[in-house]
Amino acid sequence: MYIALLHYPMRNKNGDAITTSVTNLDLHDIARAARTYDVDGFWVVHPAAKQHALIKEIVRYWQEGYGGSYNPDRREAFARLHIAYTLEEAIASIQAQTGRTVLTVATDAFPHAKTMRCLDLRHRLQEDPQAYLILFGTGWGMQAESLAACDWVLEPIQAVSDYNHLSVRSAVSIFLDRLLGEDWFI
Repeated sequence: MYIALLHYPMRNKNGDAITTSVTNLDLHDIARAARTYDVDGFWVVHPAAKQHALIKEIVRYWQEGYGGSYNPDRREAFARLHIAYTLEEAIASIQAQTGRTVLTVATDAFPHAKTMRCLDLRHRLQEDPQAYLILFGTGWGMQAESLAACDWVLEPIQAVSDYNHLSVRSAVSIFLDRLLGEDWFI
């Protein structure tokens, strides 16, 4: 299973298509979650070369710089991070690496016609040898066209309040635990 953090095309609070910026905290926390749950790879997808340079600088510090020697756990987590300009580029790389079809599963804060329960995807991950790429949007989430292009959309994380705006790094950790964590809730 692979995960991807998408930055384009995202929605802003008005529903407009935008490109979001990479954040240092997202890279650190999602890389650490990916390593904790033994995800095969963490893709950061951004169309801008300057954002790629920023990502590479951050990764280089934790892989080759003082950060890597100071904190080997962080170096290990960042080893799973890959960069792509487009989602298609990330999918092609995963297909080349695995020799398998890549099934895309989006996440969103709202239910969709192609909604799949986490428990159902958890069973598929255990039984089906395909490569799965779980997509996480930034900003106010993925555009409708992007969601429609995916094979499935995971059921939203249901809160006990009427507030529904988690950070993407929190959502990634919750979904990874539901899909790959202990069976304590079953």
